[in-house]
This record gives sequence, C-alpha cells and structure tokens, in this order.
Amino acid sequence: MTATEPSKAAAMDPAAPATLSIPAALSAPFTEGLRLGVLRYQRCTACGCAQTLVRYACRHCGNEGLAWHDAAGSATVRAVTVVMRAPSDEFRPLAPYTLVLVELDEGPRLMGHAAPGMQIGDRVRAGFFEHRGGRLIRFEAMV
Repeated sequence: MTATEPSKAAAMDPAAPATLSIPAALSAPFTEGLRLGVLRYQRCTACGCAQTLVRYACRHCGNEGLAWHDAAGSATVRAVTVVMRAPSDEFRPLAPYTLVLVELDEGPRLMGHAAPGMQIGDRVRAGFFEHRGGRLIRFEAMV
C-alpha cells in the first residue's frame, strides 16, 4: 500500500472512512529517531528545502532526492491549542493536554505535545514521553 492508497478496511467497507498509511520503510528513519530520542527530518538534495512529514519527494521542487538529518531539537512555538476532549480512547487519559505547532531551528514545522502554559513565540526544546507503547514528542520551555 502506498501513502495515497486507502486502507484495506476502507476498501472492504465503503462506509468506512478512507485512511492513509505511510509504508514502514519510508518512515523508518523518523520512527527510529523517536525510539532513540532524536527528531529527524528530510532535506532535499536539490533545493535544500527541509520537511518533517515523510514524503517521497520534495514539497517545494518535486525532486526525489531526500536525505535524513537529525534536528537539534530547539524550536519556536508558532501555534498552541489545549485539547479538552481527546479525539480517541487512546488519548483520553492525557486530556486536557497542550499541542503546539513549532518551527524547528532547521526550518521545518512539526506538531507535538507541550507543557501547559506555552505561548506563541516561546523557545522550546524537544523531549519525549512514552504513551501506550509508543514514544511521543513533548516540547518543554528552554531555560
């Protein structure tokens, strides 16, 4: 299955919502980075554009030459929201929780959890926490 194909469940049940799946081999550098406590992003080898969402090609120029890099983990908060009602049972134990959209110092933007009280413009550093067998990103204020 490719990132543009619907899931098997959606194909079997026309009433089921279509979902996208990222092949494990494509996202492996990012997920391995999470496991190791490192944020990773892709950078285009042609134009230098950086992106955090796993893609087959550069979102700016379309070049398929993408290289993985480790981010320093420091960023600036660009948007903040507090989730009062979790969207699924998986996240209900965390509610209420803060989500932020940050701009990494290397350029790309990334969403993650954050300490309460974050504000737009705050300088933050990426950290990680375990939740239901997975590792999630949590940004903390830089001291």
